Amino acid sequence: MLHTAWRKARAAAAREDLRIHDLRHTGATMAAMTGATLAELQARLGHSTVAAALRYQHAAQGRDAEIAAKLSDLARPRDA
Repeated sequence: MLHTAWRKARAAAAREDLRIHDLRHTGATMAAMTGATLAELQARLGHSTVAAALRYQHAAQGRDAEIAAKLSDLARPRDA
């Protein structure tokens, strides 16, 4: 049943090249984009090594400016 629905969805999207595993990869990449740590990705995907989870961290590249801004916010004194 799942594969029947998957074949119909691929046909509707004109993307016969997609595999069900691509959904897993997309979900993991999106989790990394939200800031999931390697340990969180590893647990979420059931990987036994951090190396396997590293492949999804490419989505977090380029977040340096956002991370720096958030660190700066933490360092600023808060109004009392």
